[in-house]
Formats: sequence, structure tokens, C-alpha cells
Amino acid sequence: MGKRNTKSKQLVLDVLRSEPCALCHEELQNRLHETVDRATIYRILNSFCEDGIVHRIVSDEGKQYFALCKSCDGKNHNHFHFRCMKCKKVKCMTEEISVNLPKDYHIAEVNAFVSGYCPNCKEKEK
Repeated sequence: MGKRNTKSKQLVLDVLRSEPCALCHEELQNRLHETVDRATIYRILNSFCEDGIVHRIVSDEGKQYFALCKSCDGKNHNHFHFRCMKCKKVKCMTEEISVNLPKDYHIAEVNAFVSGYCPNCKEKEK
């Protein structure tokens, strides 16, 4: 039996699809104008992660962000995530991470996070 698509799930998915950057829970809740309660958003995001629809990104500060799986296959998220120190936006980078491990080691998950300044904020500084 498949999972039921509810109005709340569709609303969360629509917001994630409309954003070029990953969103934290609070940003999602603000964009939904509190039409979906906080606990429901958490449940939906966890379900989406389990189903490979979105992936969870944990920042260097421990904050969780969620991005729609566009360039990944829903299971392997072996790419860098970039957080702008000025505008705070988190974006998935498209280039894959390559790690040379010793023989018999196998990567199960990668959480690579880089902080700096996005092109837009860097331009504003000039």
C-alpha cells in the first residue's frame, strides 16, 4: 500500500519545488503562512527523507535544512552543500565528492558543508 498524498504534503512539496535553495523548518513554516502546523511539517519532512524525495542537510551549526532531490538519485547525496554567511541561504552544489578510502571501506553517507559568500552577496560587498 502506497503512502497517501495529503493536502499538507502537497503544500510542503510545492514550496520545496519553488525554491532554488534548501530550507530549514522555520522557513518552510513561514512560506506556508502557518497553514500547516509545526509537528506536521516535521513528520512530512521525515517521511520525504525516508522516501528519497528530499535530503536532510545538517549545517556546521547543527541546523537542519531540506532540499528536493533534483541532482541526486534520492539515496546518494555525495555533493557539497554551501551556506552563505551573509544571506544564510543553503544550496546544493552539483559536483560530486570523491573520497579515496582504504580498501574494504564503504561510504554510507556524506555530509559535506561549506560556508562562505554566495555570488550575490559577494557582489554587494564591492
